[in-house]
Amino acid sequence: MINEAKPLEPDWVALPGDTIAEIMEEAGWKQRDLAGRLGYSEKHLSLLINGDATITRDAAQRLERVLGGSVEFWLNLEANYQQHKARIEAQNRCNEWMGWLDQFPVKFLMDHDILKKCRLTQNNKPAVVDELLRFFRVATPDEWGSQYGNLELSFRRSQRVEYPIGAVSAWLRMGEHDAEKLGDLPKYNARRFEKALTEVRGLTRSPPDEFSGEMRRLLGEAGVHLVFVPAVPRSHVSGVARWLAPTKPLIQLSLRGKTNDKFWFTFFHEAAHILLHGKDRGAKESIYLDDPNSGRSVGDEEHEANQWAADYLIPQEHAAELSALKTRSEIVAFAEKLSLHSGIVAGRLQHEGIIPFSQFNDLKQKLEFKAV
Repeated sequence: MINEAKPLEPDWVALPGDTIAEIMEEAGWKQRDLAGRLGYSEKHLSLLINGDATITRDAAQRLERVLGGSVEFWLNLEANYQQHKARIEAQNRCNEWMGWLDQFPVKFLMDHDILKKCRLTQNNKPAVVDELLRFFRVATPDEWGSQYGNLELSFRRSQRVEYPIGAVSAWLRMGEHDAEKLGDLPKYNARRFEKALTEVRGLTRSPPDEFSGEMRRLLGEAGVHLVFVPAVPRSHVSGVARWLAPTKPLIQLSLRGKTNDKFWFTFFHEAAHILLHGKDRGAKESIYLDDPNSGRSVGDEEHEANQWAADYLIPQEHAAELSALKTRSEIVAFAEKLSLHSGIVAGRLQHEGIIPFSQFNDLKQKLEFKAV
């Protein structure tokens, strides 16, 4: 854990050349004497002593013959020095990158065990920078910019909002990380996916601890990754459909205290993006960031996904019956007929203005999931 009590690491290390100079002094040799014995010019020996030239295996063999010690001794001195030098240089670079942290929900990532918890002091920030780079699997903030910062060019938004790229990229990476933990899946098969969706629709009346794992299994057999990831504050995203590779689609849903009507609509909305809009290369390079339950959607693909999800849950041939549902018993009976949870029907009635949003909310189920 990163904290103020972490073991202290020295900010200096002895140069291998210091050992060379000490032995040379003990022997009473001048630099030109030792250079002559080693077969080096005085300039090259000076570079070795000052750490400006590395001790190669050939140099280590010469030092062994002239000054003693083993070849491994001299090579280890050099390796330890180079390792320490690299660590100090990396720390200095992280010091320069501390401002990069400002765009990320660092506390959120700590609270969800993505980053180790610590106080975000000036002393701790370089270590947090390093850890965040490891999380994104990039070497520097520049590579993060090219790999994740530029993802904004691929975003297909369901709402006319500006997504904070730091928060959204962190959420997307969390989804990638969870998908990696699911392991390799079969190649995506659209026909199997359609069959899986039929079976998933039948799970809407099951409790979350039962249907979440079954959903992953069914979609996984069709080659679709499904992950549940906590919502990042102010990210304006509750779901995403994307392709991690040409045959590797991912549906990622947030855990933002959804009621089951919103959850199932969002899921089938994202499924529609995979099924309907994943047929060409351009679409597979898109990232559909969605919050289909907030405000009016924009774009033809979003409207199409909305309509597909609505019709999949309540087929059009039954939609005309909705306006006649006024009582609790009528809603429950209609849901039973369609093998749906009654909360989904109540949510649809509220969305279409048939009943007020304050009515029959007790029919809905509050969902909570555990991450992968």
